[in-house]
Amino acid sequence: MTRSRRRWQDQVVAHLDLIDPDDATGLLKEEYDAAVERAGQVFNIVSSMSLRPGVLRRSMEMYKAIMFGPSGLSRQERELLATVVSATNECHY
Repeated sequence: MTRSRRRWQDQVVAHLDLIDPDDATGLLKEEYDAAVERAGQVFNIVSSMSLRPGVLRRSMEMYKAIMFGPSGLSRQERELLATVVSATNECHY
């Protein structure tokens, strides 16, 4: 089975208004601060949810449960699985 490759330059991309870390307040500031502590910066995947900080918080809780919670897979196996899925989906993160 041959998979066609998507060409980003041929695609229309939606524009999202994002809240800059310097402008964040309340729950969003807490999430941004946690992101900086965890990863050294606020990555786009985090800021893409900036208009819905409650959704961002729940998303991060789910991520932590999947990546760090009890599992039959090691942490390294989970990271490898995430990498393979991202590559298969042509995710550029």
